[in-house]
Amino acid sequence: MKKTLYLICILLITEVSYSQQFLGSVIAGANISQVDGDEVYGFRKAGIHAGAAVSLPLDKKHHWTATIELLYSQKGSYRKYYVSNMCDSCPPDLNINKEIPCNSKIKYKLQLDYVEIPLTVHYEDFRTGWSIGAGAAWGRLVNVKEIENGWTRTTSIRSKVYSRNEWSILADVKIRIWKGLKFDIRYQYSLAPIRKRDFYVGTPKQETRKQYNNVITCRLIYVFNEKFQKNDKGKWEKTIKSKK
Repeated sequence: MKKTLYLICILLITEVSYSQQFLGSVIAGANISQVDGDEVYGFRKAGIHAGAAVSLPLDKKHHWTATIELLYSQKGSYRKYYVSNMCDSCPPDLNINKEIPCNSKIKYKLQLDYVEIPLTVHYEDFRTGWSIGAGAAWGRLVNVKEIENGWTRTTSIRSKVYSRNEWSILADVKIRIWKGLKFDIRYQYSLAPIRKRDFYVGTPKQETRKQYNNVITCRLIYVFNEKFQKNDKGKWEKTIKSKK
């Protein structure tokens, strides 16, 4: 994996040196996510989504671009207790160290923190400012915390409960707000299970389920070195940087 990342960096540097047409950007936003395959439903887990990106044009008119990103991305699932009598105490659990603090307001919370490298290809319409794209991403799990029935179960990636590597596919739509500032909505889904877990669906029946990250991201992107001019309608339109 390290050799692959080094190769990508070398290719990017080579292409940038040759074309001098690369675009750098910063990214900030939020994820809303759920984990398919658990017993918690709905996009209720919010998380940070932030990082930087480099884009390279793939054609002379610069409508097609390839982008590589480096992100910090929080995923997972969440459900709070709805029963009022759970506010003061947690249910007993013989498998939990009672020295661990209990949060009696949480039924279930899973937070998975990833360092993520997406690679995407986009098509942009300069006049409207809209662009669509798709691609794939590799993520490395760097932190995990799992709370069930108020009790903290997982606090370390060394527990090996969850897969350290995540491969996913994604698609997004961007709209230009003003010059280099863009709003982006992205959908992302795991290609391989992040975990397998046994659930009891009726004593003594047991069911093994595969779990997948299911994520919607809203984010702002600012591109530093794009060129713009006003069109005949008085709106800012992207132009191709002239070559010397």
